[in-house]
Amino acid sequence: MTDTALVIDRVTKRFGDVEAVKDVTLEIKDKEFFSLLGPSGSGKTTLLRMIAGLETPDSGRIFIGGSDVTRQPPYNRGLGMVFQDFLLFPHRTVAENIAFPLKMQNVPSEQQREQLDWVMNLVHLEGLEDRYPHQLSGGQKQRVALARGLVARPVLLLLDEPLANLDRELRREMEVEVRRYQLELEIPFIYITHNQEEALTMSDRMAVMNDGKLEQIGPKLQLYSTPRNRFVASFVGSANRFKGKLSDLNSIEWCGQSINVRPPPNATTGNQVELFVKGEKIGLHTQEINATDATSLRGRLVDVIFKGHYSDFLVEINGESLVTVIASSDAHEIERLSDVWISWPTSAGDCFLA
Repeated sequence: MTDTALVIDRVTKRFGDVEAVKDVTLEIKDKEFFSLLGPSGSGKTTLLRMIAGLETPDSGRIFIGGSDVTRQPPYNRGLGMVFQDFLLFPHRTVAENIAFPLKMQNVPSEQQREQLDWVMNLVHLEGLEDRYPHQLSGGQKQRVALARGLVARPVLLLLDEPLANLDRELRREMEVEVRRYQLELEIPFIYITHNQEEALTMSDRMAVMNDGKLEQIGPKLQLYSTPRNRFVASFVGSANRFKGKLSDLNSIEWCGQSINVRPPPNATTGNQVELFVKGEKIGLHTQEINATDATSLRGRLVDVIFKGHYSDFLVEINGESLVTVIASSDAHEIERLSDVWISWPTSAGDCFLA
């Protein structure tokens, strides 16, 4: 396909007895920002290293721009890469750090200068050419690392947790910047992270990886709103979990109260199931709400965590379990330790066999 930049075809990688990547197949389109999301040890960095040519698959093939690069060395793949640790040369200036890939490719000096000027302008590092890494802020170091990955105008950029070492506010700022670079350059970015907020903020599509396998691939809103299984439901978005036994296929008993569910395929009465409901889908009320095809539970408001324009309201049910409701901070008028009701439509829950 002409709009496909990268194809990973049934790739497997083992380290001794450990199968780090298990029969993974994936396509990345031209001009898209694709995030690979998963916990530590899920195999996402190993997969990225095979794309880069730093590891060789035990089976399967990798194609870039339609060409089989499975056995090609990294320098023949036309890729850029940005690492979690900036890996800047402390004894080299900003300009020397950024231009290093061009020197390794024996790019003529005049062309090096042109590409260096272009990328310095792109990442807003003008005037810092002669500084050394120890003279830079964390955000400036990250921009240098990004510039070094982009200076050779790669056909695809690989980013391995590049914002993990930045503080929260700087990370948010760089999320916007990294996305801007991708939109301006119109090349695919493949972004590795365990941080779901980063993936949801920047991605066009994303995949969730676990234990060496891809659990689900699709547009980010699809993964957020329609998880395929329990792992994706628990990893993408902050969801409340309700575990119980199907009493009549359409409800479970939990903490002495009944919760309506849409049963998973092939479920039967008596099956143990787990229901996931995101906090923003739950309503918080000071009186009981009677609605068809919905769940309403009585509880007690035990705490409120203020987060700006919204807050996390912690509701205790029957003195046993806490449910987190994400609602407008206007709801602070509800007194702490008062009786409340929480409710959500049955369609808001994702139910899976436990």
